[in-house]
Amino acid sequence: MSKKVIIVESPAKTKTLKSFLKDGWKVTASMGHIRDLPERSLGVDLVNGFTPKFVIISKKRQVVKKLKEEVKDAKEVYLASDPDREGEAIAWHLAQVLNLKNPLRVEFNEITKSAVLEGLAHPRSIDMNRVYSQHARRILDRIVGYKLSPLLWEKLGFKTLSAGRVQSVALRLLCEREREIQSFVPEEYWTITARLTSKREYFPFEALLIGRNGEKIKINNEEEANHILQVLGGAEYRVIGVKKQERRRNPPPPFITSTLQQDASNRLGFTPARTMRIAQQLYEGIEIDEGTVGLITYMRTDSVRIAESALQEAREFLKQIYGKEYLPPQPRRFKVKEGAQDAHEAIRPTSVFRTPERVAPYLTFDQLKLYTLIWRRFLASQMKEAILDLTSVDIQAKGFLFRANGSVVKFPGFLSMYEEKREDIVLPSLEEGEVLELIELIPSQHFTQPPPRYTEASLVKALEQKGIGRPSTYAVIIQTLLDRYYVVRENKQLVPTEMGFRVNELLVENFPDIVDVSFTAKMEEELDDIERGILRWDFVLEKFYDAFSQTLKRALQSIEKQEREDKPLEERCPLCGAPLVLKFGRYGEFVSCSNFPNCKYKRSITSSLGIPCPMEGCEGEIVEKRTKKGRVFYGCSNYPKCKFASWLRPTERRCPRCGFLLGEKLSKGKVVGLVCLREGCDYQEAVEREEVTASE
Repeated sequence: MSKKVIIVESPAKTKTLKSFLKDGWKVTASMGHIRDLPERSLGVDLVNGFTPKFVIISKKRQVVKKLKEEVKDAKEVYLASDPDREGEAIAWHLAQVLNLKNPLRVEFNEITKSAVLEGLAHPRSIDMNRVYSQHARRILDRIVGYKLSPLLWEKLGFKTLSAGRVQSVALRLLCEREREIQSFVPEEYWTITARLTSKREYFPFEALLIGRNGEKIKINNEEEANHILQVLGGAEYRVIGVKKQERRRNPPPPFITSTLQQDASNRLGFTPARTMRIAQQLYEGIEIDEGTVGLITYMRTDSVRIAESALQEAREFLKQIYGKEYLPPQPRRFKVKEGAQDAHEAIRPTSVFRTPERVAPYLTFDQLKLYTLIWRRFLASQMKEAILDLTSVDIQAKGFLFRANGSVVKFPGFLSMYEEKREDIVLPSLEEGEVLELIELIPSQHFTQPPPRYTEASLVKALEQKGIGRPSTYAVIIQTLLDRYYVVRENKQLVPTEMGFRVNELLVENFPDIVDVSFTAKMEEELDDIERGILRWDFVLEKFYDAFSQTLKRALQSIEKQEREDKPLEERCPLCGAPLVLKFGRYGEFVSCSNFPNCKYKRSITSSLGIPCPMEGCEGEIVEKRTKKGRVFYGCSNYPKCKFASWLRPTERRCPRCGFLLGEKLSKGKVVGLVCLREGCDYQEAVEREEVTASE
């Protein structure tokens, strides 16, 4: 039997650790949590200090049995669960269940040999403040979910519904944004652009009309635009001011959990859940040419702090690759925002000398894309600022003021490492008093736009800015909203469903604190204070529950059950001939047979695309449908007789090769091409951006 046992969370990490340690060590995994609150009861004593009743998770009984055998004769047991609140709680549960007399808690911010040996050399006791903070969060979430979900079942009539302490606030943000969009009334406005050139040399550039007689100008309609064009007829365009300035742009800090999720979404098209899953793989260890090693530091953090050794390594690498001129005089140290958990470093590569090119043969396509993003962001954070030359030229014509802006990168600095290529806007060399030649005046009609829908990236940013939840929970929150069909994804945007609106309206009206942004953010601060040892966890729970229980009692008495009567349709069931009715279900409205349950016919309410079904002999139309999980797809209105279905949105265009329908190919929510929807036909074509309007 091994003298020393290390228990980690995941089997992937055991392989990495085994490669670092000599004989005499046993490395095993708990597979995450081994205990939790019971599935079918509240599991919290609301009368006696909110004492939780933890039970072994049914699926983990064999894991616990194995762990007990492995630690039975061990001289020392090291608990190496992840270095955060959740990991601390897992370590505590392990110590309790395995009856460890002297558990040794160790943390690895990165899974490298030096970090592992350093962690094992400096074990500590379990941090009970961290454990209590995690207990408080778990109990809060259980109370809200366990008490509110049955109320939703009863009042809205669906037992698939749920409410959550943070989830419900996120849903409120989404619903309020959608209502803003629905109520938005676009306003017309016009702009006028002058294409000009210097008379000394032909160098066309554009200047925008911004003012008249010293005041900002607003052009409301075509009539006003035409009047201005008439006034400007034959005008002299004279340069009245040339302003040049140098602007220095500093690099962004290295990634924290939330910014990694945002950038991976915006640049790579990854969902937060996908980002965290891949980051976990990179952290736990990848087998490369030097053995199995973790490629990045711990990915659940909201600190931008960097270890001194990593800073010096980055500077040495940059000096070799770019030269001294790209290095600032001193390493960059970024300020950790107030309230951030500073226990762990920012997310960075464990060694910058493991370049993406070097590790590429050992990584999957997704792993390489995410690793490259992290590697570049970290190195960029330690580079010199970019220097831009900005030029602003004011041009006057009959009391109207036009302005042209130019921007040229003088020194790229960090932009050479971490920015998409940008086009310089170059202006000709102009002098004050110079008279320019007008090439043309270009009037353009515009309409004000509603606020954009949230994407997963922008929702993560909003939650972080408002102090709601923790970065490590954002992926789970969004996935829960999707799983409950409170929202759906449409072209990467999160759109509330009718059920999402109904749940939100009930909670906002009857539980204002639960879905209040400020209240939820204050709860997060109190959970942090428990971890810091400032507040008692039972005090926080008692204060919350006293108010919540009173609100819940009033709501149970005052909320009326929302009955929704079936609406008769002037259509007969194709199976039994009985009248069809319109019903409301978890996934919205659908058509059902009035003879249910004797007749099981039903179909979803769909939006027709006005495109005939391409299947031979079928007279149906292509309609938009949804799966049980709310994902949009396209099928035939004659289903189940016709089985045509496609994940891609069909168009009216026909394949020039086989005559079948072409469908829209998306990339990052934009249509980039058309592909044939017939199985076995590989025809595809690129699409010019301006051609595509139907699905946007």
